[in-house]
Amino acid sequence: MTRLLYALCAADPARQFSPHVWKTVMSLAHKGLDYETVPVPFTDIPAIEGGCTATVPLLRDGERLVRDSFDIALYLDEAYPDRPSLFGGEGGKAMARFIENWSQSALHMAVTRIAILDIHDMLAPKDQAYFRRSREERLGASLEEIAAAGRAEVEGFAKRLQPLRNMLKAQPFIGGEGPLFPDYIVFGALQWLRTTAGTKVLAEDDPVAGWFARCLDLHGGIGHRVTAA
Repeated sequence: MTRLLYALCAADPARQFSPHVWKTVMSLAHKGLDYETVPVPFTDIPAIEGGCTATVPLLRDGERLVRDSFDIALYLDEAYPDRPSLFGGEGGKAMARFIENWSQSALHMAVTRIAILDIHDMLAPKDQAYFRRSREERLGASLEEIAAAGRAEVEGFAKRLQPLRNMLKAQPFIGGEGPLFPDYIVFGALQWLRTTAGTKVLAEDDPVAGWFARCLDLHGGIGHRVTAA
């Protein structure tokens, strides 16, 4: 049985940058499950698997199709209970819900503003047109105006991570002594920034920078599979 992971890509199929796909990449590695990656540009997503999804990641596991990174993580824990857990129990699932909401509200829009022109520039022309139209409609401003606001986000980005920084005084991962899915949620946001803009937002001695480096090295260094922009 071949598992397939549909992953958002730039004009270069090897440059996969979606934060949500990275959560699933780390989840599959955590479980020790083999899979093949199917790179998909923005404008090809509606055609995959008979049009069953508008977004990626999408995981095909045999006859099963699972959308959404959180749902995929839940599925993997249920389908492969004999392999390392991504949540460590019901409490871990509840914690992950909180972490995901915090990450998307505190980090994702900041990364969008910082990296939006870099993302546009790494796409193929047909995807550039889609990306510009959809993001400008969604955000109510031109990409250039959004990027101008992003310059202010760089300076304050590290402050957004203070809750994580405080927690790292007591333990090496959000999951405790080892990583769990909540680690992969926040990792996905920072990996998104790393693989698109490459903007330096953390000091070398920042505990969060140390945590991110540990996450990059997890599971045979799979986080390094895509180089920094």
